[in-house]
Amino acid sequence: MEASGGYEKVFANFLIENGIEVVIINAKRVRQFANAMGTFAKTDSIDAQMIRYYAETLYAKNSLHTCAKKSETEHCFTELLRRRQQLVEQRKIEKQHLESAINKRVITSIEKNLEYLDSEINEIEKELKKTTDDDDVLKKSKARLVAVKGVGDITALTLLSQLPELGKLSNKEISALVGLAPYAKDSGKKMGHRVISGGRSLVRNVLYMATLNATRSNPIIKVFYTRLVANGKAKKLAITACMRKLLVILNSITKKECEWDINYAK
Repeated sequence: MEASGGYEKVFANFLIENGIEVVIINAKRVRQFANAMGTFAKTDSIDAQMIRYYAETLYAKNSLHTCAKKSETEHCFTELLRRRQQLVEQRKIEKQHLESAINKRVITSIEKNLEYLDSEINEIEKELKKTTDDDDVLKKSKARLVAVKGVGDITALTLLSQLPELGKLSNKEISALVGLAPYAKDSGKKMGHRVISGGRSLVRNVLYMATLNATRSNPIIKVFYTRLVANGKAKKLAITACMRKLLVILNSITKKECEWDINYAK
C-alpha cells in the first residue's frame, strides 16, 4: 500500500496483527513508475494496478521490506515521539514569529504559547523515558545506542521506533533506507556529483543533529570529519559522510548486540 500521511497505519496495523505481511511504499515512486510505464492517467483502479506492478517489480529484485510487528509499548512511544516532533516544529515556528513581533499583546501571546510548548515537550520526554524504562528490551537497546558519543536519548528512541530495520540489514541497505547512500550521476566521461535522496527524513534529521555533536565529542567521527575537510571535502558533504559512518556504527553494534568499543572502531 501507499503511504498517505499516516492514514494508512490503522489498516496496516490491522493486517499485521492478523498475520498478513505489509509493505508501505512511497506514493511518489509509484507515480514515477506509472509515468515510466506510459500510464499518465490517474484513477483509483489505475493506481491500484500500478501499486501491484510496482510491488511485483520490487519483489523480483528482492527489494521489498515488510513492516515489523510492534508491541503495544513500541506503538506507544512511536506516537509519543511523533507528538514531540510536532510540538518541536510548532515551537520553532513560534520562535520565528517572536523574532519579528512588535506588538506587546502579540509578544505576550507568543511567549505564553512557547511556555506551554516547552512544558508539554518536557512532559512527553518524561513519559518517553518511563515507557522505555518499563520495557527491558527497549531499555537495553537504547542504552547500547546512547553509549556511542553524540547519540542522545531522543536520537536513540527515534531510531528504535522509526528504523526497526536497524541491525537487520547490511550497512549499504540501511544507508539507502535512511537516504544516506550516495548515488552516482555519471555519463560517459562526465563524472557527476554524488547525491543522496529519499529515505526517512525524521531519522535523517535526528542523525544530522547527533552527527554534529559527534564531530566534537566522538573521537572516531571527529577524526574522520577533520580528515575529510582537510582533504578538501566541503563541510556539508563531510557531515553527510559522517552521518553515514555513524549510522553504520549503530547498525553494526545493534546487529552484533555488542557494546560500543572505540578501540574496535579504530
